[in-house]
Amino acid sequence: MYTIGYDIGSSSVKAALVEAETGRVLARVTAPDTEMSMDAPEAGWAEQNPEDWYKYVVAATKDILARTQVQNEDIKAVGIGYQMHGLVMVDAENEVVRPSIIWCDGRAVGTGEEAFKGIGAETCLEHCLNSPGNFTAAKLKWVADNEPDNYKAARYAMLPGDYIALRLTGEATTTITGLSEGVFWDFKENQLAGLVMEEMGLDESKIPPRVPAVGGQGKLTEAAARELGLMPGTVVGYRAGDQPNNALSLNVLAPGEVAATGGTSGVVYGVTDRLAFDPQQRVNSFAHVNHEGGAPRIGVLLCINGSGILHRWVKNLIGGEALSYGEMETMAGNVPVGSDGLHFLPFGNGPERMLGNKNVGAHLLGLDLNRHGKAHIVRAGLEGIAFAFVYGMKVMKELGVDLSTIRVGNDNLFQSKVFSETIATLTGATIEVHNTTGAVGAALASAVSVGLAKNIGEAVGRQEVLSSVKPGDNKARLQEAYAIWEAGLRKMM
Repeated sequence: MYTIGYDIGSSSVKAALVEAETGRVLARVTAPDTEMSMDAPEAGWAEQNPEDWYKYVVAATKDILARTQVQNEDIKAVGIGYQMHGLVMVDAENEVVRPSIIWCDGRAVGTGEEAFKGIGAETCLEHCLNSPGNFTAAKLKWVADNEPDNYKAARYAMLPGDYIALRLTGEATTTITGLSEGVFWDFKENQLAGLVMEEMGLDESKIPPRVPAVGGQGKLTEAAARELGLMPGTVVGYRAGDQPNNALSLNVLAPGEVAATGGTSGVVYGVTDRLAFDPQQRVNSFAHVNHEGGAPRIGVLLCINGSGILHRWVKNLIGGEALSYGEMETMAGNVPVGSDGLHFLPFGNGPERMLGNKNVGAHLLGLDLNRHGKAHIVRAGLEGIAFAFVYGMKVMKELGVDLSTIRVGNDNLFQSKVFSETIATLTGATIEVHNTTGAVGAALASAVSVGLAKNIGEAVGRQEVLSSVKPGDNKARLQEAYAIWEAGLRKMM
């Protein structure tokens, strides 16, 4: 028996077909072939048409069925991972009212900050763990204030994954983990965050009914099944935002377990059993996929804007398309730890939340024109990004997140030994490399809803661990280099 998982991003939709009993991946596909378009009606805005996401879910499903020739009656469930913090509004006929205001749209920052002050910082953090900031609740309030006709026309306000589930099942629903990422959930009262809704003047009836993040959320309608090529009645059995879903994909479910990724931006996501929040808001906390009121499972999320984008910039600067990432790794390996005194602050991709939303920029420190060459810049870049991860992880430790084991996928920066060993050595963590993706994790988790796995731990535990990276023997030299790097960062702040 098989399941399909979807990963609904802002660039593409990824899908994976998995044999549920073994975790074997039969196929992974991406649609479209080029990045999805994103509209910016004004500076700092970002919108997408939610119908495009569904169109590419359909295309990816048809592609994966054609490639594998698996019979649709053998596909028992589907799961959904999706881009977090977006707002989708539909009317009473389930038609989209306006384009989705997606995660990177900044128009509602001031709206969220005003609500944070109105509720009171301490009260808001104790109940919701985060400020409304630029999350979904603030975006909904922006629509209410600036587009009252659209707000009035909307029957439901939902997250991007909720919309895909609606198109599949015909039922508008959401989850606690989804509500928490929108700052709609009150952890203290274990209910919809009335204090946020009241402060913003939002109508609670516009929030859809809740279903479990893991378990039966509805079944494919005749129309959706016909469009996708699946069987009517196929269960939609799982839904979570991309970062909780990536953590689940890496079998990060219990307190003390940590997931990380090093793409264009870097993310570290650790699970704790405390209702943890950072008074300085350098990290954010959300309900994890297995959160329950009596047994908290909180995902503490660190995001580093200046991450893989720096490594790509260095590549383009010193070699362009002719230079491979493998060759860059070889170059870095020929330079000693600490890059002969050259240090790179990687924060050149906008304001950094973990730095108090300051935009400190990217900087080379200690550059010696008589000693340093291209290889030094490569290694200093990798070490600088790793140091940024370590800097942020210190905040997570303050909130009770154990960093003894960090699980990562077999892609992006963690394929670099220099990068991975730097983090492992400075934190004392073992880094486990797993053969998985967000779409694979969503597929495996959905198997629980149809009895193909007893629980999500069993489901995602069927994946392959490819390798592990343990702390090296050069800790003293790395600590010395990190201290210089951190001192340089503090001067810039």
